[in-house]
Amino acid sequence: MELTTVKLVTIIAEAVLEERILHDLRQLGARGYTIGLARGEGTRGIHASDWEGKNLRIETLVAPEIADQILQHLATHYFPHFAVIAYTTDVQVVRGTKFQR
Repeated sequence: MELTTVKLVTIIAEAVLEERILHDLRQLGARGYTIGLARGEGTRGIHASDWEGKNLRIETLVAPEIADQILQHLATHYFPHFAVIAYTTDVQVVRGTKFQR
């Protein structure tokens, strides 16, 4: 079995940003994504109540150059204004052609 190394980009963001971030991911070259609810505590503390909104974990598998573009876009357009974090991990996938341009 042949494995291909790609980047897993994980984004933790306010749920209100879901459609904007998904639109941006598509425009930047992501071919798919997975979304789930996220809970936790960080530098901004724990959400005090539901009215503050939920957090989402958005994950996408992409080629390294697309991962770099996604992180740069998030850093420029979201980090200064919203509670968003993002990171990448190298992962190996079967059917690597699905994640290449």
